[in-house]
Amino acid sequence: MVFRQKIFWRFLHQRNRVTLRQVSTASVVGEKVIPHISSKLTVQQALNQWAECFQVTGVSEPNLSSQHIIAHALGHKTLNSLSKRGLTQVLSQPQVERIWKLCHKRLARMPVQYVIEEWDFRDITLKMKPPVFIPRPETEELVSLILADLEQRGVASRYPDTVDFLEVGCGSGAISLSLLHSQKQIRGMAIDQSAEAVALIRENAQSLGLHDRLTVNQVDVIKDADWLVNCCSHVGVLVSNPPYLFTEDLDSLAPEIQRYEDRAALDGGEQGMRVIDQILTLAPRLLTENGRVYLEVDPRHPDLIQAQLKDSRGQGLDYVKTHYDFTNRPRFCILQRRGGAG
Repeated sequence: MVFRQKIFWRFLHQRNRVTLRQVSTASVVGEKVIPHISSKLTVQQALNQWAECFQVTGVSEPNLSSQHIIAHALGHKTLNSLSKRGLTQVLSQPQVERIWKLCHKRLARMPVQYVIEEWDFRDITLKMKPPVFIPRPETEELVSLILADLEQRGVASRYPDTVDFLEVGCGSGAISLSLLHSQKQIRGMAIDQSAEAVALIRENAQSLGLHDRLTVNQVDVIKDADWLVNCCSHVGVLVSNPPYLFTEDLDSLAPEIQRYEDRAALDGGEQGMRVIDQILTLAPRLLTENGRVYLEVDPRHPDLIQAQLKDSRGQGLDYVKTHYDFTNRPRFCILQRRGGAG
C-alpha cells in the first residue's frame, strides 16, 4: 500500500487561482476547455482531460491526482486493476458526476488524501478528514525504525505480555495504529490537542479493530503536563512527530497545506522546538528506566537537541543516535532515559 504515498508526496508548488465558468457545452479553466459534465467520456479520456486541467492550473502531481481520484470514484484503489478494455469503457452519468465533483475539489487545491478521504500508511489504510494532519512517507520510516530498534534491543522478548507506548500529537493515528497492527503485544496511549484528530484516530482504530489496545485522549502536552505525567508514566516508548516547522517557514508552504491542514500541527515556534522542548522535559518522568524517545524532526534539529542536552546536563536523557530519511536528511532522533532518572 506504500506505493500511493511514496510516489505522491513530492511536495507541492506554486499558487494559482482557478477560475471556472459554465458555457453551453464546456467548462473553462484558464485558457483550457474541458468537456462539460454531460459529455460522454471513456475512463482514459477522463484521466487525460483532468490531468491536463490540473497541469495548466498549477495543481501538483497532475497525473497522479487524476489517477487517484478517478480510481477512487470507480471504486478501485488504483487503476492497475483495470484492463486496457476497462480504460476504454464509457463512464456512466453518475460516475462522471462523481469524478467532476471530486476533481473540482482538487482544483481548489484540496489535497488528494482529503478528496478521496483515505490514504495508505505502511500496511494499513487510514480515513482522512481535514484539517487533521496528513501522514508523510518519512513517518513510515519512523515506525520502521521503532520496530527495528525494539527487536534489536530484545524489548519484546523481555516484555512478552505488553510494551506500552505514548504518542504525542497522534493526528489520524498513523504511528500508533501501525505499531499496534505490527506488534500484537504492544498497547498504548495517543494524545492530541485537536478534537478533530482525536475523533479521527478513534474512528480509524475502531475500523482497524485496534481500539481495545489504544487509549486516546484530547490532551495538550504543554498545558496538561501534570495530568500527562500522572496518567502516562512508565512507558517504554515515547514517540512523536510533533509540530516542528519554523514559524518563518509556514508562509512558503504549498496552498494545499496552508489552506487545509491544521496550522497547530505544523507550527513548532521560532526554531520549531516548542513541543520538542516539552517532550524532552517530560520524558524522564514518563519513561521506564532505559525507555526511549523517538522523534521525527526538522533536519536542523538533531544538532540543536544535542546541544541543548549538553547545556542542561542531559535532563535525565542520553542522546543515542540520529537517523537519516530516504532523502538522506537527518530526520529522526533517538534518546534514552538515563538509569535512575526520575
